[in-house]
Amino acid sequence: MTSVAPKKQIPMHSAEYFTMCAIGGILSCGLTHTAVTPLDLVKCNAQANPQLFNKGAIKGMSNIMSGQLVSEGYKGGITGLFRGWGPTLWGYSVQGLFKFGLYELFEYYYARAIGEETAHKWRNSVHIASSASAEFFADLGLCPFEAVKVRIQTNPKFASGLFDGMAKLIRQEGFSNLYAGIGPLWARQIPYTVIKFVAFEWIAEKVYGVYKPKSQCNKAEQMGVVFVSGYLAGIFCGAVSHPADTMVSKINKLQSAGGIGEKIRTIYSGSADGTTKGIGFSGLWAGFLPRVVMIGTLTGLQWFIYGAFKSYVGLPLPGKDTVKPAAGHQQKH
Repeated sequence: MTSVAPKKQIPMHSAEYFTMCAIGGILSCGLTHTAVTPLDLVKCNAQANPQLFNKGAIKGMSNIMSGQLVSEGYKGGITGLFRGWGPTLWGYSVQGLFKFGLYELFEYYYARAIGEETAHKWRNSVHIASSASAEFFADLGLCPFEAVKVRIQTNPKFASGLFDGMAKLIRQEGFSNLYAGIGPLWARQIPYTVIKFVAFEWIAEKVYGVYKPKSQCNKAEQMGVVFVSGYLAGIFCGAVSHPADTMVSKINKLQSAGGIGEKIRTIYSGSADGTTKGIGFSGLWAGFLPRVVMIGTLTGLQWFIYGAFKSYVGLPLPGKDTVKPAAGHQQKH
């Protein structure tokens, strides 16, 4: 009888370890964002085209699915609901690679730089610095795809998908316009990601403190903690980052000259000649409910997929308990 070879142990914080974390991030972000493309489509249009999408997420999806908006350029059926799935899949896969991979990398090296005792005492600060640093680079990868996604979702006659959309946008407006929304994107994503990781780590730590230490939990129990902590963290993420998310949708739809600052002023207050009406403070919160529901579910699933992948390849699941690491051993996720 042939015996099954034991799974190879991946050394903690090795190059292979960080590579596996990056792959987990690709699966976590790429798959989940693509799955909720219909909700994202309605959310973006509620922000950019409120005259057409002003009766809620369900009604918006129903109108697209039934073909009631075909005259406006929106395809009907499932194809119409998943408009923008290409740049979503590519963009958020790249973002996930850097978000999770670099978070693990920065957390490890920041902790080493200040020492294990100090890193444990100031672990929330380490999580803030690590997640903010990771997201800065993740958004540089996401931004071009986000620009194309928002343009083809909110202006369906512009292009049909990722490749013709990106080529047309570069040809008509220049490569630099792919990064026109990088400022608002950082403003949206960095606070979102900081909360995503800090709140997750804090909630998981409290759950393990109330329930029982992580070391005494089986994999199923740990995965339950991962999902609950991720879902609750996602609700906070959606609320804090929503105004910047609205601005990203508006900027990527707006076709006008001028820098980011000028575009933001035009969107918020209106154009000087009165041809473009400003959205004001209340307009920043358009599409709030569908986005909070989307982000809460999305974040919970992202953490679940990331945890499941780490478990599959033999790595510790994300989330720590309150046990202080022994001298010379950094606490595992």
